[in-house]
Amino acid sequence: MKKRMGKWLALAVALLLAAGLAGCFGKSGDYDADEGDAPDGRVTLEPARLNDQAGQPALPQSLTFVDGIPQLTVYNIATKSYDEMDIEDYVAGVLAGEMRNDWPMEALKAQAVLARTFVLKFIDEKESKYRGANISTDIAEAQAYDALKINDRIRKAIDETRGQIISSDGKLPYAWFHAHAGGTTELPSAALEYKQADPAYTQVTESPDSDKAPTDVKNWTATFTADEVLKAVKASGVPIDKLTSINIGVKGESGRAKTLLINGREVSAPALRINLDSAKLKSTLLSDVKLENGKVTFSGKGYGHGVGMSQWGAYGMADEGKDYKEIIAHYFKDVGIATLWE
Repeated sequence: MKKRMGKWLALAVALLLAAGLAGCFGKSGDYDADEGDAPDGRVTLEPARLNDQAGQPALPQSLTFVDGIPQLTVYNIATKSYDEMDIEDYVAGVLAGEMRNDWPMEALKAQAVLARTFVLKFIDEKESKYRGANISTDIAEAQAYDALKINDRIRKAIDETRGQIISSDGKLPYAWFHAHAGGTTELPSAALEYKQADPAYTQVTESPDSDKAPTDVKNWTATFTADEVLKAVKASGVPIDKLTSINIGVKGESGRAKTLLINGREVSAPALRINLDSAKLKSTLLSDVKLENGKVTFSGKGYGHGVGMSQWGAYGMADEGKDYKEIIAHYFKDVGIATLWE
C-alpha cells in the first residue's frame, strides 16, 4: 500500500512540474536559440524533452525469445561464424565497436539505445546478406562490432538501458547516427541517398560537438586525382569522360552539399562521397572544392552523413551534464523511449 501511494505521489509531483515547465518548450521539442546568452557568450539552450506518448513498438515477429529476451543469430565476419547470442550481448559488442569504452557514461547509454533500436529496425525490415543470420558484424550492412573492447563501463551502459529503444508514434524509427556533425545535423533527404519523405522525427539542429574531437575530424581537406573522381562520378550514375570543372551545387538546410556540379551536370553528393571514399571525404558539409593540376581538393568539416545523433555531440552534451534521454531528445524530434524487456 505504501509503495502504491509513493508511486501516485511521484506521479502527482511530475505532473505539477510538467505543467509549470510547459511554457518553456516549443511544440516540436526543439532547442530555442533565442532564450538568452550564457556569460561566455554562448547561446543558452532549453533542453528538448522526450514524448511520453510515443507508444511502444511491436517486436519483429521473426525473433525467438528466452525469458523474454530476443535471441539473435549474428554472422561474425572476423571469425566467419554464426554466433547465437541474446540481443543485449550483441548490443554490447556494437557499443564497444561504435564508441570508445572510456567515453562519458551518458553518451555510451545514448548510443546503446540507438544500437538496440537499429538492430530491431533492421530485422523488422531487412534480411542479412549472410543467409541464416538475423544481422552481421559487417559494417557495410549494419553496425561496427568489437567484443574484445567490452569492459565494465560498456556493461554498465547496457545494463542501465536494458531493453530500451526509441519509439516514434508507436513504431521503430531509423536510429541514424554519425561521428561528428560539424556543428549541425541534416535531414536524410539531403545527406543520404534517402528517396522517401523525411521522417517526422528527423530534424536539422545545432550539434554541440565536443572540442575534444580530433582536429582532422573538426576540419579537414581531402585530395583525389581527377581519374578517381571520374570513376566515382560514373559509379554515381553520370558518365563523363573528362573532368573539366567541379563545383558545389544545391545545399541542404545545414549547408551540406546535396549535389555537386561536375562539368555542369548534377551528381548526388552523398553518392559521390560513398563511391569516392567516405573515410577520406569525411562529409558533405563542404566549404570549398578546387580542381587544379589534375587533382580535386575538397575542404569541409565533420565526419559522417550528419543525420540523427552526432557521437561527438553526445560526448559534448554528456560533458555538460546532460543525461542520455536529453541527448536522444535533442537529436530526434518528438520521440520517446520504450522499455520492451527488463
